[in-house]
Amino acid sequence: MTVIQPIPPAARSVLHVGCGMADPRKLPGEFFPLAEWREIRLDIDPDVAPDILASITDMAPVVGGSMDAVWSSHNLEHLHAHEIPSALAEFRRVLRAGGFALVTVPDLQRVAALVAEDGLVEPAYVSPAGPVAPLDMLYGHGVAVAQGNRFMAHRTGFTARTLEAALLAAGYPVVRVIRDDAFALWAAAYATPA
Repeated sequence: MTVIQPIPPAARSVLHVGCGMADPRKLPGEFFPLAEWREIRLDIDPDVAPDILASITDMAPVVGGSMDAVWSSHNLEHLHAHEIPSALAEFRRVLRAGGFALVTVPDLQRVAALVAEDGLVEPAYVSPAGPVAPLDMLYGHGVAVAQGNRFMAHRTGFTARTLEAALLAAGYPVVRVIRDDAFALWAAAYATPA
């Protein structure tokens, strides 16, 4: 287990859910400079040595109202659809008043357009893990799943409208969803009006 460093007086806490192996480059620009943020890593996979071993649908080891932010990069699509409300409620539960959740997931509306053009297995882009095709965005990165990483299988997905609706239904009063150029949706959901 990683040793959590003392918190600098001005540091805010970001709970990095589904963190994978430790790498500060996995945090988006919102959490820089790192001197202002303390990353607390949570994952269901003990092999990545998270600070907290837990599922994003039950983050009981995390004290309610203790985090300034939750960062979730490509985790929600690994859950079953019926588990999404629990995960989003957990994100909200651990946030302080005025905190926010930053979430990114595949943009299935854009992925569907590639599939409709008969591009199901054609690489859409190249990630650090290798080429990613629409098939990977729909069902999980095929190479990782084939190597036995069951955590990488996708079980649900979102369009901009359905991601916004899920966050609003979870009780976030302010939600903003945008598309990027890499087939992803980004949502910022605030625990209280910003």
